[in-house]
Amino acid sequence: MCGRFTLTSELKELQEHFAAFNPIAYSASYNIPPSRNIPAVRQSQTDRELFMCHWGLIPHWAKPENKYRAINARAETLADKPYFREAYRKRRCLIPANGFYEWNQDRNSKQAYYIHLQDRPLFAFAGLWESWQDQDQHIESCAIITTTANTSMQTIHDRMPVILSEHDYGGWLEDGGEKLLAPYTGPMLVYPVSKSVNSPRNDSEDLLESIL
Repeated sequence: MCGRFTLTSELKELQEHFAAFNPIAYSASYNIPPSRNIPAVRQSQTDRELFMCHWGLIPHWAKPENKYRAINARAETLADKPYFREAYRKRRCLIPANGFYEWNQDRNSKQAYYIHLQDRPLFAFAGLWESWQDQDQHIESCAIITTTANTSMQTIHDRMPVILSEHDYGGWLEDGGEKLLAPYTGPMLVYPVSKSVNSPRNDSEDLLESIL
């Protein structure tokens, strides 16, 4: 799964990397939890656009009293599961990140690890977005797609977020495609970090330091 990630790149970096040049107001963070408003990239009729969305997907057909928010969507069931099916067909997005956290649970403790790409300081998770509204509210929301873990992640968790290669950004936004929803094959750095990351109230660069 993916339940916490980092995004500290400046807006100009996001705009240039994703070729989406409209302005947004967002705050960089070393510890982004679910329910936060986060930047994402989608395809408009003419170009790509950056937008802010609630991390926790709310289908457009959800009733106002439904409190459930899906932060992750399994790649294997996107085309069939009613909760994600329409967003997968029509509303795909890129979710910018610099890295993410995962926790390894054993009998005695729960250890946090930080994972980032060795050769790409800024990258994108494959995501879905939705637009929900009633008389009083309009919420745009998103979820990160997950797949089976690669060899770098298998000792920590059996799932990982789908990380797209830069040359696949356009293909994902415009066409989707199950072949893109595969475990990342490039080099990754994985190392244990302080338990301070367990609390979303902690948000500083020292969260990224290895405790080895």
